[in-house]
Amino acid sequence: MPSFIEEVKVDGVIAAIIVRSGFNPDGIQFVTPDDYSQQLGYMRRPAGYVIQPHIHLQVERKASFTQEVLYVRKGRVRVDFYRDDESYVESREIAMGDVILLSTGGHGFEMIEESEMIEVKQGPYMDDKRRFTPSPR
Repeated sequence: MPSFIEEVKVDGVIAAIIVRSGFNPDGIQFVTPDDYSQQLGYMRRPAGYVIQPHIHLQVERKASFTQEVLYVRKGRVRVDFYRDDESYVESREIAMGDVILLSTGGHGFEMIEESEMIEVKQGPYMDDKRRFTPSPR
């Protein structure tokens, strides 16, 4: 049976969590560690299931790193992973219906096909990127 949740590790640290399109357990399942500033969960409920109305209370949180989630709405994308010293580690392909949470390290993307993605990350937007020329893969 294929694994629908994949952790990509760089030097033993989770750099990304990929949730493949075929992942569909019953109920709710979070795939991120509890200490992540961005939580990623999957929910499947039957027709008629009710989630009680609620309000999220104001809680001050501190995020030291930007974590981002990408949902591939269309196409295929190669994701390249890099160490903090900008050296290339490995690549993964994500495709329509896949979701990836990028948590640490460097990353770059190449569209294998025309692609559409939805991105979610902490705000407000800040120019908090260090861009670099990738090393040979």
